[in-house]
Amino acid sequence: MRERAGTSRLKLWILVGASRRTVTVALLGIVFLLVFLTAVFVPESATLLRDGDPIESAFQPLIGGVITVVTLVLTLNQLVLSQELGAVGDQRERMEGATEFRSDVADALGRDVTPPEPAAFLRALVVTAGEHADAVAAAGAGDDEFASDAEPLLDSVRGNAEAVADDLDGAQFGTFAVVSAALDFNYSWKLYETRRLQSDHDLTDDRATALSQLADVLELFGPAREHFKTLYFQWELVNLSRAVLWGAIPALVATLGAVLYLPSLVPAPPATGPYLMGPLLVSLAAAIGLLPFAILLSYVLRIATVTKRTLSIGAFTLRETSARDE
Repeated sequence: MRERAGTSRLKLWILVGASRRTVTVALLGIVFLLVFLTAVFVPESATLLRDGDPIESAFQPLIGGVITVVTLVLTLNQLVLSQELGAVGDQRERMEGATEFRSDVADALGRDVTPPEPAAFLRALVVTAGEHADAVAAAGAGDDEFASDAEPLLDSVRGNAEAVADDLDGAQFGTFAVVSAALDFNYSWKLYETRRLQSDHDLTDDRATALSQLADVLELFGPAREHFKTLYFQWELVNLSRAVLWGAIPALVATLGAVLYLPSLVPAPPATGPYLMGPLLVSLAAAIGLLPFAILLSYVLRIATVTKRTLSIGAFTLRETSARDE
């Protein structure tokens, strides 16, 4: 995915790969350092802070902001909950749709049943795609033109399937590992190339069957990935709600304490006094007060990035690719 996105490894790691707790702590650390270092270069900061007006002006709106973020997250939680509520008929339709899809996948995989775990389910699809790529290569033996034209696709399917299967092996749903591995399998381009081969060549029965089976597996991978991505988003929104609610408690304590007590805790600024004590306390209170915002931002960065990478389903590519000219 990083190679197709054309972005740096560090940027993609921050956006989606890193633990959301790590990103939250990093954001709060940046806020703390920036506020503290700003005070270092303002010698009058101790006098200004002891007056109390700057503290009240900064932290009173922050108290309202914390309450607003909690309200927003509770609204998101209600959105997730609404997806799970419904009449028995609606729930039965969902069950029938899921059962029918699993049956179609089982037929494409040549199995009686499909794995129940999301990681194993997706792994079975990509492994089968690699096997069908081998079948296409075997069916194309003896036709140099077809073999040469199909080689980039088949090499891509086999190599990509092997790498993604390794990443999915043992991955646990609820972590980002399952969705991350699924995003690495660019099935849209592979599906386009498969359809192009079917259109551009006069195929024998063996080649037509092998390409059709490969296309069927790639088509099934799309909705499977989108389904597990949706479930993961719901999982993450629940985690986000819980994290923000817990983070709001110390944030409110820090902001209320800053308004009520911090001016009296800032030492007077004699020449020998602890000049940096006031800026240190204010910087710490500001970082803690922004905890709910940092949690929300860290989760939104990942969700928004994944959403942007998966806006299209099927044989559509929204980025510049190496697809052949018409």
